[in-house]
Amino acid sequence: MQTSVTERFLAIVNPAAGGGKSGRLAATTLDRVRQLGINLEVRETSGAGQATEIARAEYRAGRHNFLAVGGDGTSYEIINGLFPEALAGERPALGFLPLGTGNSFLRDFTAQGVQNTIDALRASRRRASDVIRLRHSAGELYYLNLLSLGFPAEVGETANRRFKRWGELGYIFAVLRHVINLEHGAFPHRLDDSADWNRSRNLFLTFSNSKFTGGKMMIAPKADPADGLIEYVRWGPIGRAGLLMTLPRLFTGTHIDHPLAARAGVKRVEFELDGPVNVMVDGESLHLQCQSLEILPAALDVIV
Repeated sequence: MQTSVTERFLAIVNPAAGGGKSGRLAATTLDRVRQLGINLEVRETSGAGQATEIARAEYRAGRHNFLAVGGDGTSYEIINGLFPEALAGERPALGFLPLGTGNSFLRDFTAQGVQNTIDALRASRRRASDVIRLRHSAGELYYLNLLSLGFPAEVGETANRRFKRWGELGYIFAVLRHVINLEHGAFPHRLDDSADWNRSRNLFLTFSNSKFTGGKMMIAPKADPADGLIEYVRWGPIGRAGLLMTLPRLFTGTHIDHPLAARAGVKRVEFELDGPVNVMVDGESLHLQCQSLEILPAALDVIV
């Protein structure tokens, strides 16, 4: 089905994404969208959090179709502008023009990036996607891809702080640094209605809506963004040699078959943390005292 010429979209562009790549390529890429006959408006951001403010104001004004032009951080900010208000209103739609460092969520559907989104817009192709809500001691936030604690969160914080300009290669540098300085943490949590709290030490915990993170790392190979479940993956303590031998399996998803790994599909998670810890949420490094996670089934349409 051809996209209707009356369909209106707002493209929110982060020109700084990808070390400025998004700013250089956005105009040409958005011209390709206009050639489909779409009524397209464009807003550029100039600082952190601005995509959230723009998306919130536009949704309140009746806008329901959005394009994230940038990387994971751009779509994360837009999601947090749309929710929680979208839970009580018309379901919004979000498409991805990945001109930043990456778009982990989109990798569940395609390796074609921009071209896939152009094709999806041309065919008016959409599918419902779940969203995950995190409540923490200072408020709440929403995400589409993944929340991690432990090793991936520490790696992500280091990658963003020290190696961000290197993109995916910088992420590998950060992984190696934390392999050398390997630590295991305890993050007390329980799943769904379990009476038992897991207080064991772990290499990491991840709570995913889609499969990929950090570029091509398939951290949650069983995740399905439309199954109404949070994909929980836990990896117990492992030594440096064992981790180095197993790291390639994080890129194929076979790490979940390791004896120290466990996974489950759940609807709710509760935490009992003593204080804030480093977390990675859709590529954003944050320091939060997590309290709970819950799945919001089919809360968003994604243009894929």
